[in-house]
Amino acid sequence: MVDHLLAVSATFMALLTWLYLWVGKLENGRSLLLSPCPLDQSEPRYLERDLLESRVREMEEENQQLRLQLSQSQVAAVQGQDGSYGNAQWVASADTGPEDGENTAEERSTQKGNHTTCARRPMVEKCELIHVACVCAGHNASRDVVTLVKSILFHRRNPLHFHFITDAVAHQILSSLFQSWMVPSVQVSFYDAEELKSEVAWIPNKHYSGIYGLMKLPLTKALPSDLTKVIVLDTDITFATDIAELWAIFRKFTDKQVIGLVENQSDWYLGNLWKNHKPWPALGRGFNTGVILLLLERLRRIGWEQMWRLTAERELMSMLSTSLADQDIFNAFIKQNPVLVHQLPCFWNVQLSDHTRSEQCYTEVSDLKVIHWNSPKKLRVKNKHVEFFRNLYLTFLEYDGNLLRRELFGCPSQPSADSLRVQSALEDLDEDDQCYDFRRERITVHRLHLYFLQYEYVPTDESVDITLVAQLSMDRLQMLEAICNHWEGPISLALYMSDAEAQQFLRYAQASDVLKHRKNIGYHIVYKEGQFYPVNLLRNIALRQANTPYVFLTDVDFLPMYDLYDYLRKSIVQLDLAHTKKALVVPAFETLRYRLSFPKSKAELLSMLDMGTLYTFRYHVWTKGHAPTNYAKWRTATTAYKVEWEADFEPYVVVRRDCPEYDQRFVGFGWNKVSHIMELDAQEYDFVVLPNAFMIHMPHAPSFDISKFRSSSSYRHCLTTLKEEFHQDLSRKYGAAALKYLTAERNI
Repeated sequence: MVDHLLAVSATFMALLTWLYLWVGKLENGRSLLLSPCPLDQSEPRYLERDLLESRVREMEEENQQLRLQLSQSQVAAVQGQDGSYGNAQWVASADTGPEDGENTAEERSTQKGNHTTCARRPMVEKCELIHVACVCAGHNASRDVVTLVKSILFHRRNPLHFHFITDAVAHQILSSLFQSWMVPSVQVSFYDAEELKSEVAWIPNKHYSGIYGLMKLPLTKALPSDLTKVIVLDTDITFATDIAELWAIFRKFTDKQVIGLVENQSDWYLGNLWKNHKPWPALGRGFNTGVILLLLERLRRIGWEQMWRLTAERELMSMLSTSLADQDIFNAFIKQNPVLVHQLPCFWNVQLSDHTRSEQCYTEVSDLKVIHWNSPKKLRVKNKHVEFFRNLYLTFLEYDGNLLRRELFGCPSQPSADSLRVQSALEDLDEDDQCYDFRRERITVHRLHLYFLQYEYVPTDESVDITLVAQLSMDRLQMLEAICNHWEGPISLALYMSDAEAQQFLRYAQASDVLKHRKNIGYHIVYKEGQFYPVNLLRNIALRQANTPYVFLTDVDFLPMYDLYDYLRKSIVQLDLAHTKKALVVPAFETLRYRLSFPKSKAELLSMLDMGTLYTFRYHVWTKGHAPTNYAKWRTATTAYKVEWEADFEPYVVVRRDCPEYDQRFVGFGWNKVSHIMELDAQEYDFVVLPNAFMIHMPHAPSFDISKFRSSSSYRHCLTTLKEEFHQDLSRKYGAAALKYLTAERNI
């Protein structure tokens, strides 16, 4: 075997020498060996020479493989065993040298010494569009995709087009996320996974990914017919380099190769993990499908759809089901068609599952390209360098996504309609305006991650279900468990947080015995940006995501009375909210005690009110806000009663979900609820106080925004300006009927 390889190697070397010298005689005897840079491509003979040079490079790669096989054979002869790692002995096209666009240390040294002025061919053209596909289903996978995308955006220098095959949940989450993210030079397309289920549903699969773990198989059918190549990634991938380096490897494919994969780094396909372990057929160690390069055009041409189906049908006759989803079928197919695969260096898919050989893929941090958390244990996987990998992953997990909204200089892209609208609005603002910051906040587009945690709402039999709607920031997180103990119905919450705070919240919720068992709470992360708390934007987001016909508009600092959920549903029916414009007022009280024995009935509350343990809400600082509720009448009321709107009235109400939204010009402290109640009145809602309902405000430290209101005359001036503008808009919208609000304001 060794003698044979030596003979073949010598033959190739001789042929290489002859070709190289012959190429050098082209161009009327002018030797290319004396020409430091490529000739003008417009010259006719250049094309012929280029073809010959291409062939020389191919033969050099093949000879490199032969030398590798020779060294492996010599080692095996000495050691008496196969010491090779990988499938290099049968995949002649494996990348063993530096990637395109990279130089070895020797080459860098040579170039530096010779001061070459030759222009190097770039890895990928400057503005070449890179296509990336990913299958994503459910709430958890959607969070994983965000981290994957962050790692790609952080390193990228090319325009990107993401192709997501999603279920309805992931589509809703990711479409709103990318629409609000507005990253330049990024396109996103969605494909309905439901339409692909019939293609793979017939395949029994034991893998935890379920049917979605098989959906990479029909990608040639799902993706656009004019898309020629794509990088396919699992959601649990983290990039440590520019994805363009991976895209450049498509240029190394031979004419027959259609799939690029990294060898599997565990012993799974060797069949020796346990007694009677019988994996699907694979070549050597097999391949991992967490990172795939697909030449879609060639795959369609060779009839990929029929080929993988026939492979699956044949193997399922004996295997009965897949254990590793699509990976089993890819490997069985490759075993039958090894010439179609291009083996990627293992640093393009460093697999961090237990008992893998991933440590052989790198010797330095700079060697890492792609990290794959392919163990069900994810970050808890056992690995010698897992702490380093975990920190790298956490860096992107908590990285501020707003910083990735950067332009790719020199690569013009068509801005989205939302981007144009925001840009136009910004240009209309006067930066010398004293209230510029307030006005800018109104048009700021915050990144939005809907349904951050698992959400499963099951409608009640009656059509009178009601959602508690509220907003909060990190400093009010401790209220969630208490609210859940008081309210068993659905909840929609908008949480204003940074990327890092969102991860803290995730850990808090997953560790809470109360929260982790509640699946009817929609948590919607609105990522921080700007200097003000966008309170009404948050309320609107929570309101829009309510999935019930009625909503209870409250604040997170309030605890509703026990059984308020059931009481409100009965009141909705009794007061016919379905056919009348009513806003049901839930009387608000407060305590100054952090520990409160919560009243179990109205009688108990009245007793505590008389003893001074409770107070009517804000009676000592803002009486006008709730005075129209008429607490004196409520004390003895047994039936609901109507009250009239008065200036600065801001009760907490139950309304139909199609009520007016909050006015987003009001940020921070001041007039954010008052303006909403005013618009309800302008739309002729009746305010009806419920006689046996109540809620209690729990004490907390003053917010940063109320401190700014109290200390800044400029803040108060701008709030007055915004109020005047709101009155003007209300008059334009509702005509003469809105004049009473302006009159009431002047009479205060």
